[in-house]
Amino acid sequence: MSTHVLQDKKILLGVTGSIAAYKAVVLLRLLVKAGADVQVIMTHTAASFVAPLTFSTLSKHPVITDLAEHDVWSNHVMLGRWADLLVVAPCSCHTIARMAGGLCDDILLATYLSAACPVCIAPAMDEDMWLHPATQKNVALLKERHNIFLPVQHGELASGLHGEGRMSEPEAIEQFLSGYFSARQDLTGLSALVTAGPTFEAIDPVRFIGNRSTGTMGLSLARELQERGARVHVVAGPVEYPEPAGIDTTHVQTAAEMHEAVMARVDTADIVIMAAAVADYTVARPAAQKIKKQQAELVLHLTRTRDILAECGKRKKPGQTLVGFALETHDEEEHALEKLRAKNADLIVLNSLRDAGAGFGKTTNKIAIFDRVGHQHHFDIKSKKEVARDIVNTIIAYRNA
Repeated sequence: MSTHVLQDKKILLGVTGSIAAYKAVVLLRLLVKAGADVQVIMTHTAASFVAPLTFSTLSKHPVITDLAEHDVWSNHVMLGRWADLLVVAPCSCHTIARMAGGLCDDILLATYLSAACPVCIAPAMDEDMWLHPATQKNVALLKERHNIFLPVQHGELASGLHGEGRMSEPEAIEQFLSGYFSARQDLTGLSALVTAGPTFEAIDPVRFIGNRSTGTMGLSLARELQERGARVHVVAGPVEYPEPAGIDTTHVQTAAEMHEAVMARVDTADIVIMAAAVADYTVARPAAQKIKKQQAELVLHLTRTRDILAECGKRKKPGQTLVGFALETHDEEEHALEKLRAKNADLIVLNSLRDAGAGFGKTTNKIAIFDRVGHQHHFDIKSKKEVARDIVNTIIAYRNA
């Protein structure tokens, strides 16, 4: 079971200064054997217990130890967004204190503070340090911030004493991680259809009408659905991103092509998410040749494109969940609720261009979700990976209600 669940999971393994660092070697071997893609971040103190070469050999990735190495910046922001989970094992008393205090004095803490993924902590220290009120206060604070703590074990400690503070055994951590990812497979057996990106409506062979959508939100949703166990098909407009592994993708250019691709698949999907920014109008008669700059004015005759979300709403079958997006500039909630009703959608995800950090071309988003039974869900600004998780969680809660 664990091999299947951890296959292709992206895990950051943070190793801090503790004699238990040798256990991190065993943990790394177990995770790699289970199919996970693991990158290791080590503190300088950790490197005095176990050589980085050991971790790089087993992980088949360079070990990251500094914010910059050989005049090249270690991009901690991208590391934190690459990973499905950050595991700090062993996590020393000193590191727990720095995490609680929000310090950013090495690559591990910089990655922790910018991580968009969940964080799992496996403490390792002597019993007196573990039971000290300061440590317990730091642990309680980190738990309030939704960090996941693995229990410390009772046994022989580095001091020679017996007590609480031993790091969990690697096999127990691997089993916990397998259970953690398995519990997230709550869409197993379901199929999902996601649209992403803009559409480009041709004016002539070299010019088009389009918008600033990058497709990031749709792609993030597709990946989240896949990680939760769903079979996912993406209909993607003309955006450039690597085709996600394990996700079937149909590439289109125009609204008409997107309509055709969606209609061919919508009837077999359990969850349909229309995240694409589809053009409302297309050029009635695109020019066969490039239009030369001759006249002082150029008049384009536009015709309405077919409403893909509305047609999905008309064809919606029992048990199918239809999700639309509304990008608004004013009277946002009113327009979103009207779209929810008019399109026969189950949920509408609202973006307001008046919210800083929301909209096209951003790495973050700020959303509100409205459903057809009157519930509203409002979220703070987050990375699009986290926003995708909020949307999928809301979809699951709606389906299970």
